[in-house]
Formats: sequence, structure tokens, C-alpha cells
Amino acid sequence: MKVHVTVLLPVGVEMAWARLLDWERQPEWMGDAATVRVITPQREGPGVRIAVRTKILGFPLLTDTLEVTEWDPPTRLVMVRRGFVRGRGEWRLDPTDGATTFIWREEIRMPLPLLGELVLRLYRPFLRRLMRRSVVRLAAALR
Repeated sequence: MKVHVTVLLPVGVEMAWARLLDWERQPEWMGDAATVRVITPQREGPGVRIAVRTKILGFPLLTDTLEVTEWDPPTRLVMVRRGFVRGRGEWRLDPTDGATTFIWREEIRMPLPLLGELVLRLYRPFLRRLMRRSVVRLAAALR
């Protein structure tokens, strides 16, 4: 399943990048994250791993481990998810007249081929709304 959202952030690329990578503050804008913590000694670059306590239906029930696989500051970050739900997420930042266009793409899959695909199809509209609300909160926090 693939989902993406786009928002205009009211700050330059460098400031947007810094705010996105303030790992522990991500739950302030990311709707499904209860906590985020870095679990590697380094905080930047390929190989950084974070543990995200994810809320499901509002309750923190699952801890996902994500690892940075591509790092091109301050414009692009790719992470892979290696838990029960697997996939890849990408954040792109494009300068736009003193602001920044933020594009967030997620591609997720579940290990159960047919059942997993059905569950993800049902979950897709919810995930899109969740991601959209998250980026709108991020933009508001940067004003």
C-alpha cells in the first residue's frame, strides 16, 4: 500500500529539516507516535535507528523500529520499517519561495499476503487522514 501527503511549511529547508529530525519531539506533530527515541549512538546519517511507540486507535500498543537507509540533508531522508508491519518511508523537502514543500511518502506491507493486503486497503484512508493531520500540525508548529 502506498500513501503520500504534501504540505507547504512556512520556513526554509534548513529549519524544516532540523524540526523533522528533532526525533524526540516528533510526537508533538505526528498523530500516531506516542514516543520516539533514538536507539543508536549516532543521531544522524545512514544507520540511525529509532524506536517509535505507535498508537493504534489512540492507545500506544506497538513499538516499531525504523532505520535510516538514505540521508541527503537537508532535502531527503528514507527510512525502512522492520517490525510486523514492514515498509519504507521517505521525506522530501523542496525549497519553495522562502518556504518548503514537504512530501511524505509511505509504502507499507504486512507479512500475511492476502489478509494483510485487505487490512491495509481498509486502513489506507485512515492512514492518509492521519498523515495529513500530522503535516498540518507540523506546519502550524513552525509558524
